Amino acid sequence: MSSRAFHRVTVIKGGPSAEREVSLASAAEVSKALRAQGYNVTDVDAGPDLVTELCKSKPDVVYNSLHGRWGEDGCVQGLLEWQQIPYTHSGVFASALAMDKEKSKDVFRAAGLPVMDSRLVPKKDVMAAHPMQPPYVVKPFNEGSSVGVYLVEEASEGTAKLSDDMPDLVMVEAFAPGRELTTTVMGGRALGVTDIITEGWYDYDAKYKAGGSRHVLPANVPPEITKACLDYAVLAHNALGCRGLTRTDFRWDESKGIKGLIILEVNTQPGLTSTSLAPEQAEYAGISFGALVSWITEDASCQR
Repeated sequence: MSSRAFHRVTVIKGGPSAEREVSLASAAEVSKALRAQGYNVTDVDAGPDLVTELCKSKPDVVYNSLHGRWGEDGCVQGLLEWQQIPYTHSGVFASALAMDKEKSKDVFRAAGLPVMDSRLVPKKDVMAAHPMQPPYVVKPFNEGSSVGVYLVEEASEGTAKLSDDMPDLVMVEAFAPGRELTTTVMGGRALGVTDIITEGWYDYDAKYKAGGSRHVLPANVPPEITKACLDYAVLAHNALGCRGLTRTDFRWDESKGIKGLIILEVNTQPGLTSTSLAPEQAEYAGISFGALVSWITEDASCQR
């Protein structure tokens, strides 16, 4: 432990977002691994008393295991900056930018990365008439883990019937057909490409329930697609100003070759549950789970 910058680690988890359960599952794995690595770990369920709990635990570093709004969108990052406590993953600006799906796509476009057409539309307008020619996807522009995602495949289906908990302003995006691919970036290095096999839509259950999806690593795709995924993921990571670990999700329409590869989004705090993709790619690259979470911890800083 003497060569490490940090000894006392507070893992913040849970929180009030729609992704609370994912956060708790990730945090359990992280805390176990950090303790096995010799760190002094305190777990804190993030609530209104978070500052008080941080004062009690007196961490050298905070491992941010929150997901979704408040924990992944720059909010808790700003709090930790104010407290001058080093924390894991991306900083305030990159976190906020990556969580805003429409603004992050503007950055991708400016960087020359391929994205689908999309727009922000009032929820009431989406429910009243088709905002674009189907197929299209309707989703919150600032959530992750496929929370609140609706797919409208044909005009004859009618408009999306959005739930009451959907925000008043939603993102409508042209549907990208094809295979689901993903690439993890660790620092400035892309670790691999996974092909995600599901029955139907890659939704919340497919991501987090046992048997919900099958991961093929390395993906059985042409070399030019593998290279493009690796290159695009690093470029997207850097364009947003991310640090630490990120995961970039793609769709690939193989009938169109390289022109069928589209970036969906960058996740600044990928899940680290037993079914998560980033740890699988790290292991594929020769990095154990313990080494991964230790690296994430030691990579922490207080730089916006």
